[in-house]
Amino acid sequence: MLDINRILKNDRLMRALTGLNRAAFDALVPSFTQAYQAAQLGSKQRQRAPGAGRKANIDSIADKLFFILLYFKVYPTFDLAGILFDFDRSQANRWVHRLQPILEAALGRELVLSKRQIRSLEEFVESFPAVERVIIDGIERPIQRPKDSKRQKRTYSGKKKRHTRKQLGVSDSDKRILAMTPAEDGKFHDKCLLDASVLVEHIPEDVLIQVDLGFKGLEEEYENIEIAHKKPRSGELSDEQKAQNRAFSSERVVVEHAFGGTKRYGAASDIYRNRKTDFDDRLMLTSAGLWNFYLKAA
Repeated sequence: MLDINRILKNDRLMRALTGLNRAAFDALVPSFTQAYQAAQLGSKQRQRAPGAGRKANIDSIADKLFFILLYFKVYPTFDLAGILFDFDRSQANRWVHRLQPILEAALGRELVLSKRQIRSLEEFVESFPAVERVIIDGIERPIQRPKDSKRQKRTYSGKKKRHTRKQLGVSDSDKRILAMTPAEDGKFHDKCLLDASVLVEHIPEDVLIQVDLGFKGLEEEYENIEIAHKKPRSGELSDEQKAQNRAFSSERVVVEHAFGGTKRYGAASDIYRNRKTDFDDRLMLTSAGLWNFYLKAA
């Protein structure tokens, strides 16, 4: 079994196994404790007396937080997680699905969880009063090749040349992920996902929105859109347009850094192998929240 106390004393090991240093870990414990207690109060009444049954190997709140953070960072199989923490793979499965919503709720208490939807201009201004520029882009994570032929077609991404699930992320200049749409099959085009969402409609006109050529046509619908120049058919871009595209790319690259921060967690970057429906969406959302918390606590 892992020596958690030894790991907690070593910042390098903490970052390698949880994605957070000790100071950030300690800062997250109070919110995680509150979310855990709230979940306990909202759960069904115990069917056995307190103290009955096998003693938990991750008994303290800090140990539980360490366990779920390690799962996000390393993304071990349940067999490996069971070996590391000295319990059965089925118990590892139960702990992961029990603690993930609690971690998500804790990040919500820290106000670092990405929004799933922006419902009004007032909500955007209230939530992000200092934001003057946002970047929208698609984020994909690979999944195991589905056995069903129809699902294979829906999840195959021509961009990645593999089967994926896709979401749209909204980042600001500080690399925070402000919003993230629910996961969809990889076949869907970025522009189609954006049209189906209500992200752009509720971003104020004085906030610049930067997108890549995957959202071509959006600049004709809204005035605050900045997009790269597209090479004309059977033509070339001028030197000035090429220079503008390079400058635009250097500004827009922060969204790639934001997505890269999310994919520091194996649960958001490795091939998805869980079976629970839409659990990949929860993993991505929580990983984005952990990245935002890392930026806040660093």
